[in-house]
Amino acid sequence: MDIGLVIFPTDKSIQPVELARECEARGFESLWFPEHSHIPVSRETPWGGRKGSPPLPEIYWRAHDQFVALAACAGATSKIRLGTGITLVAQRDPLWLAKEVASLDMISGGRFELGIGYGWCVEEMRNHGLDYSKRRGILREKILAMKELWTQDEASFSGKHVNFEKSWAWPKPIQKPHPPIVMGGAAGPKTAAHIAEFCDGWLPLGGTHDFSAGWKAISEACANIERDPASLQISMFYAGGFKPEMLAQDADKGAIRAILPLPSEGADKVLPMLDKYAKHLG
Repeated sequence: MDIGLVIFPTDKSIQPVELARECEARGFESLWFPEHSHIPVSRETPWGGRKGSPPLPEIYWRAHDQFVALAACAGATSKIRLGTGITLVAQRDPLWLAKEVASLDMISGGRFELGIGYGWCVEEMRNHGLDYSKRRGILREKILAMKELWTQDEASFSGKHVNFEKSWAWPKPIQKPHPPIVMGGAAGPKTAAHIAEFCDGWLPLGGTHDFSAGWKAISEACANIERDPASLQISMFYAGGFKPEMLAQDADKGAIRAILPLPSEGADKVLPMLDKYAKHLG
């Protein structure tokens, strides 16, 4: 498998450009940044939306804007792929997001991967004017609308949540028809249907999600629309923890990429971890 890395790059951690250069110098395939716009101090939603979760780490409200950080990394590197792990699509304006994605893909020379997810923080979404219960349908329409903007010279979209008249929007992405779209999270029936409909890959949490059940649901969803599930690429996202034996196990499951976690710490802590992970590079 290819090996990538994920980190919350914050104002207190190693900065994105230095990290991207160090990752590329060691031969890592990709670098991924998560996002949260802010975290309301009420903390009414437990971490990940799961009751009994530990307190939310402050990295969630200290992270850089992922597109600004990745654009800076693109200008400082030439080979490493750059991804969002993940973008909270439902919280974002699709017209602006489509332009950010296309611009970053062009600036990076076609090295961008769009990791997407529905989100879990009810109060964060509420501050964006978003109804949490509608987030899945909103994400779907925003992705479909962005695909129109990326692929059509005169794009328009009419849906329940997204509407815009016939419009011009450039730049277009370098990667055709657009950068890979990979869905993060566990794959129940609804998520599996979305992956089959409009995604290029799946980004499950390695060692956390029920991979077999998720892949079965995705395969069934693909069959329902006569899509070959082999057209989807699997990237194992080890944000919850990593053990070296996971690499061979998940490669056997069909994963083409492993994304290993880095702590949101300074260079003195992060660079030795890069050297440790580099031992697993082919």
